[in-house]
Amino acid sequence: MRHPRFVSFAEQICHMQCATRENASRRGPFGQKTCLIAAYGDARSVWCCQIPADTACEGNLAVGQRFSLQMPSASVGVSSAWLAGCEQSDALFALLAPSTFYVRPIPERHRIIFYLGHLEAFDWNQVREALQLPAFDAELDHLFSFGIDPAQGLLPSEPPEAWPRREQVEAYARRARLAAAEAFASGHVPEVIQQVCIEHRLEHAETFAYMLHNLAPELKPKAAAPLQTDDSAGPAPRHETVLIPAGWATLGRSQSSPGFGWDNEYDEHSVLVPAFRIDRFKVTNRDYLEFVAAGAAPPHFWLEQNGRWYWRTMFGRVPLPLDWPVYVSHDQAESFAAWKQASLPTEAQFHRAAYGTPEADEGGAERAFPWGNEFTSHDEQGRSTGNFDFAAWDPVPVHATPGGDSAFGVSQLVGNGWEWTATRFAPFPGFGPFSFYPGYSANFFDDSHFVLKGGSARTAAPLLRRSFRNWFRPSYPYLYGAFRCVYPD
Repeated sequence: MRHPRFVSFAEQICHMQCATRENASRRGPFGQKTCLIAAYGDARSVWCCQIPADTACEGNLAVGQRFSLQMPSASVGVSSAWLAGCEQSDALFALLAPSTFYVRPIPERHRIIFYLGHLEAFDWNQVREALQLPAFDAELDHLFSFGIDPAQGLLPSEPPEAWPRREQVEAYARRARLAAAEAFASGHVPEVIQQVCIEHRLEHAETFAYMLHNLAPELKPKAAAPLQTDDSAGPAPRHETVLIPAGWATLGRSQSSPGFGWDNEYDEHSVLVPAFRIDRFKVTNRDYLEFVAAGAAPPHFWLEQNGRWYWRTMFGRVPLPLDWPVYVSHDQAESFAAWKQASLPTEAQFHRAAYGTPEADEGGAERAFPWGNEFTSHDEQGRSTGNFDFAAWDPVPVHATPGGDSAFGVSQLVGNGWEWTATRFAPFPGFGPFSFYPGYSANFFDDSHFVLKGGSARTAAPLLRRSFRNWFRPSYPYLYGAFRCVYPD
């Protein structure tokens, strides 16, 4: 069975906006617009976007199939970006067999049933509190409000029966989503709250993907056959380093910058970075295989059978692709760097390599993206700028996207795997928590999380901005976390 053929998040928004403007002839009896977002092979998925306020909600969510939720369309005040985010998260649940909803794919996280309720509860809680709306199920509002990030030795252990029945969670999620959509359509939800809801959902579209990566293929019945590749699929590039001259790196974003940023992205400030050398490419599976041969533990995404190494893709296993980036924990990346008599880049060094330019050193501006100042999937020569924005389920070779090289010639600093840094997650000067979400960042300023930059194949376009910061515990091996090394000049 074939897996969903996804269009990118940016393409989804464009399609929705076009549908809103042009598809008036495709309306249903209540003025519904039908928006095509993704497809399973050739079987199209149609989504009804507008219903009258008094229409009853019927049907089930994600019983091993696509969700079918009715929501107000962008033409009546609901952001097309929020609708597209809902579609991305719904498509992940639709991959699953019904038996998986009480499974815990990752020991450090909740069971899947939590996320079925959480994505809708978060949005509803945000708009409910902003507009002082009454709760319709305060107990479930609280139960599904926030996830967990336990320290070692404090893993969750509640049994499946501790959670509500799936039918109850589905009914709650359906009602919460429609209530949130109605609030958005009213035009009274502050813009910052809308953006928080959009980006929170997009973040979960990635984190939930790597959680599902840990499920056995038979638990994802709508999955594709494993990617066909082998050890000779592509030679890993020879090791190269790039000299980054001393210069300034701009971190964070200005309070006067247009657009949205999370609280930890503020305030903008500059750091003088001494000259250093950095790997041109992310560390590959071939590179790390040498480390494993020297006695290091294998990465979480690897599997050894009969003396041969395999990569666990989203939908099966393939012989270890030697030219793909290795995905590891921060602890493993740091150990590899020490083995190479190198180190991980700091957040400032990453920014310098990714966004700095020789022109900026002469008084010009740094770039918004490594390849330039506009977000694009291909450069003027038609070369890919990166594996990001839901482009794929798995990595591509580390030298496959030359259109995304930085001004200094460093490859794939955005996409194909987040990059661990040596910087502990901490507030920038001028930090102030969101009054409506004070714990988003501040709860993790504990010296126990490290910053990652860049993005993966499952990172949505809005999260690829220069100032965005990701963070995880150093022992956490499940995310799509790559790295590269730096060396003294």
